[in-house]
Amino acid sequence: MATRTDAPTRREQILREAARLFAERGFHGVGVDEIGAAVGISGPGLYRHFAGKDAMLAELLVGISGQLMTGAKRRVAEAEQGPDALLDSLIEGHIDFALDDRDLITLHDRELDRLRDSDRKLVRQLQRQYVELWVESVRKVYPELAEPHARVAVHAVFGLLNSTPHLSRPGSLPGRAATAQMLHKLARGAFAAAAE
Repeated sequence: MATRTDAPTRREQILREAARLFAERGFHGVGVDEIGAAVGISGPGLYRHFAGKDAMLAELLVGISGQLMTGAKRRVAEAEQGPDALLDSLIEGHIDFALDDRDLITLHDRELDRLRDSDRKLVRQLQRQYVELWVESVRKVYPELAEPHARVAVHAVFGLLNSTPHLSRPGSLPGRAATAQMLHKLARGAFAAAAE
């Protein structure tokens, strides 16, 4: 979502506004008419793109889990500079998500249980795969870190990075680059501390 440079499609516009509204007011606090109005179409016009709000929520949460996993796999495949550079790249990718898709973090925290069982299981499966990819990468940099401890450290770093929705709004942060640099330093520090 955040990595696209071309103009978003109507479907992507709908998803972006649905994520924003769901994050602000909760899934049940938003109607299809409001989502439609946010993108300049009638509420019933949304049904040309989605079967309903449930389908939007599923696409948002399954979609971002899939994007994170696909991006991480791409970073692993493209890694040429060694384990440290790969870990830095994974951290940078997750920071991009955490800073650019804050509504999706809020949505995941609040609304994951609203998904159908099959969609929720798919999200959890993608998340487990994502964690395991990180655990493997962390252990290449810190081989002294036992696998269970590496997994705890990865989850702790995700908690740190995914706390961005609780930061003040983007305009009052020290700037995106400075915030990203600080988050990166904190993530690497957490892994180093776990390995001590």
